[in-house]
Amino acid sequence: MSAVDKLRVGIFVDVQNIYYTCKESYKKNFDYNAFWAQMSERYEIDCAIAYAIYRGDEKQSQFQNILRAIGFEVKLKPFIQRRDGSAKGDWDVGITIDMLEHAKQLDKMVLLSGDGDFALLLGHLANKYQLPCDVYGAEHLTADILKQAAAEFHCIDDSLLLSRKKKIFHFK
Repeated sequence: MSAVDKLRVGIFVDVQNIYYTCKESYKKNFDYNAFWAQMSERYEIDCAIAYAIYRGDEKQSQFQNILRAIGFEVKLKPFIQRRDGSAKGDWDVGITIDMLEHAKQLDKMVLLSGDGDFALLLGHLANKYQLPCDVYGAEHLTADILKQAAAEFHCIDDSLLLSRKKKIFHFK
């Protein structure tokens, strides 16, 4: 399939959600290089945005630079530690706004998250824009309502997880 024939896709990654659900479900990290390779083989990637929390941590900064080198735009929001000890740091509203902003220029969207709050958004995109949205998530930690709202749900499997041997990064 030539680039002309490929569907234009937008990729939106809830980095914290994917990190924690992969760690909890599989005890491994998500392989963004493998994911990018799969997506670029099937689609013309129009936009790819990874939403992360900034904590001033050097290791996190290195990871964010790797995402940029792969081809993702990385959006950062500061981590907020409240006085009562609780923390805040999610991108749900930002992801929603960006997906709505990009809806008219895309043929398909891909959301990496297990957060059921996005189900309403996916329904809106399908109804208003006739825009399908696939979801990638950990099987047992992805909300059923999100799976049902997705055009297709893709369970993250070994092909999208880093093994101890797969530490080499391939950049765009």
